[in-house]
Amino acid sequence: MAGSFVTLFQWRLNSVLVQENEILLAVKDQILSLDSKLDEVGSFVGHPVFWTLHAREMAESFLKLSEPKLTKKGKDQMMSLIRQLDEVTRVAGDVERIRACCQTWVSELRVMLHEAKDYVDNFIIKVYGQTGQDQKESIAEFGSELENINTRVSQIMNRRPQPGASPVLEEIQQFLRSRFSFDEETALASCVLNYINLPYDLKLSLLFCCAFPGYYGKTKGALVRVLVAAGLIQEKPGELMEDKAQENIEKLINQGMLEEDEYDWDCFRVPIPYYDLSLSVMNAEDFFISTANSDSIILPTARHVPIHDAENTITNMNSLLHSLFVSAKDGLSKASSDCLETVLYNAKRVQVLDLENTQLKSLPDEVGKLVNLRYLGVRHSKINELPESISNLQNLQTLDISWSGYEFELSNGVLNLAQLRHLKVFRPMNDGEVRVPRGISRLRNLQTLEGIYAGGGIAKELGNMTQLRSLKVRCLSDDHADELYASVTKLTGLRNLSLTIERNRIAYDSSDSDDNGYSVFPCLETFSPPPLLQRLKLCGRLTEMPVWLGSMENLTKLYLCYSHLSENPTTILQFLPNLKYLPMGGCLQREAYGNRVLQSWRIP
Repeated sequence: MAGSFVTLFQWRLNSVLVQENEILLAVKDQILSLDSKLDEVGSFVGHPVFWTLHAREMAESFLKLSEPKLTKKGKDQMMSLIRQLDEVTRVAGDVERIRACCQTWVSELRVMLHEAKDYVDNFIIKVYGQTGQDQKESIAEFGSELENINTRVSQIMNRRPQPGASPVLEEIQQFLRSRFSFDEETALASCVLNYINLPYDLKLSLLFCCAFPGYYGKTKGALVRVLVAAGLIQEKPGELMEDKAQENIEKLINQGMLEEDEYDWDCFRVPIPYYDLSLSVMNAEDFFISTANSDSIILPTARHVPIHDAENTITNMNSLLHSLFVSAKDGLSKASSDCLETVLYNAKRVQVLDLENTQLKSLPDEVGKLVNLRYLGVRHSKINELPESISNLQNLQTLDISWSGYEFELSNGVLNLAQLRHLKVFRPMNDGEVRVPRGISRLRNLQTLEGIYAGGGIAKELGNMTQLRSLKVRCLSDDHADELYASVTKLTGLRNLSLTIERNRIAYDSSDSDDNGYSVFPCLETFSPPPLLQRLKLCGRLTEMPVWLGSMENLTKLYLCYSHLSENPTTILQFLPNLKYLPMGGCLQREAYGNRVLQSWRIP
């Protein structure tokens, strides 16, 4: 809806002001003045007529896209919904005149705001490479352009249509609900109405759900990080954007627009017809999905481009690109890899870059010039090191290099990423651990730190990272276990903790091994878990259940992998009121139940 993309532009302005407050202090008044003018625009486009016209447009788009596979009953429902929306609009005057006037005006407003957002993005790119007088001149020029944008917004408001009287929006929605309820006869139209009633940020969130590739499962955590990076979550002092993004995902799940995986609650999918509804509006929202079997040319206006099965289909794209998702089943061809480098050279505005299973051996230096980049994912690659230019990405929030090359290491350059919030690493070698540089605690915004080795003094340093919410440590051993336990106890905001013990190489290489070679867990009785912990994974030869487990009242998921328990764990687990998920892959129960490998316990 019109008011919604106005709101998104306001969020972008406020985000820039928060992040670059010192640089933009001289133009703060111009930003606040423009924000106030946009409030006026948003109030006007909240008129019920805009909602009914938007609803009709969406229903028509869905009918056009889905007509070949709709039943006669489904087509009849959609036609009936369109007629009812016309009837509501007719109360305000001539339907065709109102539709033409409002669509033209909204289109003009949208184009102007897109241009304004592009100008803001270009300014950020330009000012990052400047200092002294050059920077002052650019800021002054930016202030003048903000005043020009404000004037253009006023001119568009002066030309706003006059839709006339109309019932209030709640009455319109109640009228439509009375005619389309969730029964067999009108279920499809009801789904369409539910989709139309979604707030704009939730609607865009659902589009990203459809666009986000995932040969290895679409996870809620990855989606949360993408939504934050894409600017769909308003930044507010004292609040974590990730919490709001998670809340939005839960809202979509509660409305049946996302479905959790039956076996892994962290994964999800978009059910039909909501997937089809999202596809029907993708072009209008500047999305474009490309697949290996698609002959479509990527539209020059596309700002969010997912390319699935991209072995040979990466083509040059426009400089408007904001999000690029590339996934491949068997890696990219040489031609596609070369083209990707060209795309990154041109895509200076890109905020989300997600490359999955591309098997890239290196990232081009051009990545370091993407100063607006907030999300960089290169899962399932052959990358052993990141380019030195990575330290230039001062706005980067997420760096996900899980399943990298065998010899992958993090350089000191990562310590320059002051805005980094999520660091996820893993290499398919030894115990999967990745060594992080000393000084990692300097990253004061870091919430997620996963796949790391905590030896060499890192365990002690972790105790200073009290802002962490997720920590996954691999190759844990006796020489630093006590130091790690002491540090984790200080992380009072931690929600997710995973500890994987080092493997005993002799046992691991033995064909008689029944525990995947994991060593015995260092004594856990001295450990005191953070009070808010919701997920705990203990991977290794755990012989006894720690007594403190019974007091973890917030725990919802407990993973016990390759343990050697000598007692029934339910004697302790029965005291966990919120425990819902208890996988025990590869666990060996030796006494009360005989020598047998357990996959899970039934939760009492």
